[in-house]
Amino acid sequence: MATWSNLNYQNSASPLMEQIIFFHDHTLIILIMITILVAYLMMNLFFNNYINRFLLESQMIELIWTILPAITLIFIALPSLRLLYLLDELNNPLITLKSIGHQWYWSYEYSDFNNIEFDSYMIQSNENLNNFRLLDVDNRIILPMNNQIRILVTATDVIHSWTIPSLGVKIDANPGRLNQTSFFINRPGIYYGQCSEICGANHSFMPIVIESIPMKTLLIELMIIH
Repeated sequence: MATWSNLNYQNSASPLMEQIIFFHDHTLIILIMITILVAYLMMNLFFNNYINRFLLESQMIELIWTILPAITLIFIALPSLRLLYLLDELNNPLITLKSIGHQWYWSYEYSDFNNIEFDSYMIQSNENLNNFRLLDVDNRIILPMNNQIRILVTATDVIHSWTIPSLGVKIDANPGRLNQTSFFINRPGIYYGQCSEICGANHSFMPIVIESIPMKTLLIELMIIH
């Protein structure tokens, strides 16, 4: 979960989020190199006295400043395409979770387990319960760690967006459309997210909470619920 003055990404809890952070760092290094180079050239232009009254054109420098940005864009585009295909990959999911966006709460369905359904509402913060303000819910999503999870997302009224930053998942929930993505949680814990779409007047935060537990514990809890 993000904390105060945290300017970086949250700690990743999935392989996809790790790849997103790697790509971010890779692109940031390229941008810093470009910024330093441009700043150095501008400083040189400001503080030197070189004058060439007869310079009309320079084919060589125009060729260089056309080719170098193209090469730079290739170094950004190739990892970006690789990441794009990784995010779309779906590898034999163990569990399918369906998420339905409402104003202003989420509904969930475990279609693999005799259609277990429940609503997830934001709860009021309470110091005695040690919950987080505007982030905790009454019914958390329980999912197994170290397994591929497929999630189907839709909405009943307006556009929402189902987002868990630490898992690298952000998918729109559109009325009349079923969107699909997948993720893999590689460690136990509680992961918080919110609807990241401004989906109407009086928009509440529509928090999302995933509790990642071992597979054996999940089966026992589902048997108790059922």
